[in-house]
Parts: sequence; structure tokens; C-alpha cells
Amino acid sequence: MAGTMDRRSFLKVTGTTTAGLAGILASGRAPAFAQGQKLHMVRWVDFVPAADDMLKKQAVEAGKLLGAEITIETINANDIQARITAAISSGTGADIFLLQHNLAHLYEKSLIDVGDVVDGMGKEQGGFYPAAESLAKVNGVWRAAPHVVVGGMIAYRKSLFDEVGAKEFPKTWEVYREVGKKLKAKGYPIGQTAGHTFGDAPSFWYPMMWAFGGKEVDASGKVAINSKEMIEGVKFSAGWYKDAVDEGGLAWDDSNNNRAFLSGTISATLNGASIYIETLKNKEKYKTETGAQMYTDIQHAALPAGPAGAYAYHTPFSHGVMSYSKNPKLAKDFLKWWYAKPQFEAWFTIQKGYAQGLTKVWESHPMWQQDPVMMPYRDAASKLRLFGYAGPANAKASEVYSKYVITDVHAKAIQGMPAEDAVKWAESELKTIYVG
Repeated sequence: MAGTMDRRSFLKVTGTTTAGLAGILASGRAPAFAQGQKLHMVRWVDFVPAADDMLKKQAVEAGKLLGAEITIETINANDIQARITAAISSGTGADIFLLQHNLAHLYEKSLIDVGDVVDGMGKEQGGFYPAAESLAKVNGVWRAAPHVVVGGMIAYRKSLFDEVGAKEFPKTWEVYREVGKKLKAKGYPIGQTAGHTFGDAPSFWYPMMWAFGGKEVDASGKVAINSKEMIEGVKFSAGWYKDAVDEGGLAWDDSNNNRAFLSGTISATLNGASIYIETLKNKEKYKTETGAQMYTDIQHAALPAGPAGAYAYHTPFSHGVMSYSKNPKLAKDFLKWWYAKPQFEAWFTIQKGYAQGLTKVWESHPMWQQDPVMMPYRDAASKLRLFGYAGPANAKASEVYSKYVITDVHAKAIQGMPAEDAVKWAESELKTIYVG
């Protein structure tokens, strides 16, 4: 059954020899390296609660196999980076941390080599998408084990779009702006955060920048944000926000838009599939203005195209083992077990596609055929441009994200700063990071 693994299968996955851990597990005794040991992993509070429940059950199972007590701690995603920084500073804390985006580059010196975890996963599951290596391999060493991306698509109310004459989701930003004006006039604005929140903000504002031809640096790494294309894009986004968006969204975190959509106060928002999955789970709780079950009115679409094209940034997640950990082998053995197909499949399918694997085998999983509304998320892992474009997704790009420079350049213009001044501010911030 998916989600369970006998001792022989576990040993095959972890690569442990018969003379060592195999014999100990076969005897039914806790392995010597793990006797009395505890393993602590910190992750975010998943937007699909069933996934956290599944993981905690799997941790109990893994603990029995490994002879260790495994604790899964879940915290607000916006607090993870501060928690990692504090742990590194003190030299104590969780053994394993969830790493959002390309943070493996930022914390390179505090993460051990997990190449053996990654190699086994890649061989078993059809190899990794190219983005995975850029995100988690730092100076030739796997400093994190790539796990999933959470795809960012626009969830929208089809009936409301139909009412204003949009029989399909707008293909371009210009059309989306005009449709959004009509929706806002009817009392159903678009919802979009421009705040300091880890997922929905960068997943929206980086692709917005790219769609208009803006970029952080050029291919040589030279700061290139102060361009005509970037200025025009910032001007457009500020106008779009005023015309079509709930302006209270400036201060939203990654959960405010979910609540606004589910309460019926917005017509569309960039999000993972958690809104739709919640309405599926509680069909009678969430209704439209006409009394219809809301899940029947939700569709998903990719972000529109600007003058330079259409792009996406889907939030990637990896796991890193901290260099201060007293149990690095135990930590890697747990990840090998949890990342293996039986466990990953159980965790993946319970999310109904909210998270997409960074290995290629999962894109063809039969689950995707069960619900056409979820299909836009299926290939998200293969279609993401990374922070730092047109340069590499390195530690400097991580720092730009961590300081929310790309979100803030748009937020400043939305709040009234001339686009030229906002872009000059961003240029100064980037030069401080990239040049010093």
C-alpha cells in the first residue's frame, strides 16, 4: 500500500549494507547510531492540512524503522527564514529545515552535502527538472534535497468573468486590466498581495517584471533593473492595481487572499490550488451568491502575457540538513525514506496536485486525469524562471528576494511613488547587494 515500506525496501532506499543497519533492523532492535536519538524537522504549516497529517503519521513509521523519535514541527512559512538564521547563529536547533526558493545558496556554509539523498531520488524518479539543480546545488555540491514546487496559477470565478464578457481568461495584461476594471466596478475586484510574504508576492511580482522585459541583472551579472522596459512595467502594474485590484491587498500575507476568495469578496487571485481544494473538501460550506457550490465556479489559469511574453515563478521547496546537527546520517536516512516513491506518492496524492514533484515521474501520475480543474498545475515544475534572471539563482538573488526588493519596487509605485523613482530605488538596493 502506498505510504508504507517494509524493512527490506527501506534498506534498499537508504543504501544501508546488510552487515550494518540491515542486520540491526532485522533483529528488531534500534540501530546503534540512533538509540535514544531524536530527529527534529521544521516545515511550514501546509495549506493542505491533510498533507501535514500524512507527514506526521509517516514520521512515526520512519521512527520505528530508524529506531529514533522524529518530530515534525510546523510553523508559519513567513517565520522559517528567521528561524533558520537564529539556529545557525546559536549552533542549535532543528536537524532539518524546509528551505523555500533558492535559500540553499544563502545558507551554503551551514548545510551539509546531501548528494546521496538527491542521487537516489533522481535515479528512482526519472531525474530532476533543470530548475532543481539551479536551486539546490551550490558550487557543485547538493546543499539541499529538492522536493516540490507549489504552482502559482490564477484561481478565478468563471461566472463573474462571464458576466463582464470574459468567456475565457485574459491572455494579456492589457485585457486583464480592462476585465478587472469591470469586475471591480461590480464589487468583485482582483486580489493580490504586494506585502512582505514569502509565496504569493514573489510568485506574482517577479513574473510581472519579466512580462514587461524587466530583469534584475544581465547575463554577466551586471545590475540591469533600471531600464525603459522595467519603468513601463512598473507604471502599468500601478495603474492595473488601482483600476482592478482590492487595494487593501498591499498588506496581505499568503492566507488573506484565500479568505477573501472563499468569502466571495474577490473574483480572482494568484494562488496555489489550496482555495479550490478547500472548496472541494467543504462543498456545503462555500457557496456563490446564487447558492451554487463554489467549487463548481472555480477555474485556474496562467498569468497573462506582457510585451515580453508570459512567465511564471512557482514556489520551490527543498530540505537542508544543518551542519550543526548531531545526527546527520539519521537525518539523511529519514529524507531518503520520505522522498522514496511509496511515501512521496501517499503524501503527493493526498494534496490532489497542490504540490508538484521536482522529479519528472510525477507529471504523468494518473491523479492528474481525475480533475480537469487541476490540470494547469501539472507541469508547473518544468515551467519556472528563477530569481536572479538573467543571471544565476545564487546567494545574491536569494538576498534580493529576502529583502523583497522586486515586490517593493511595485508596491512603492502602487502607493504613489513615480515609477522612475521606484526603479532607481531598486537599482540602488540591487547594487548594494550585487556590487557591495
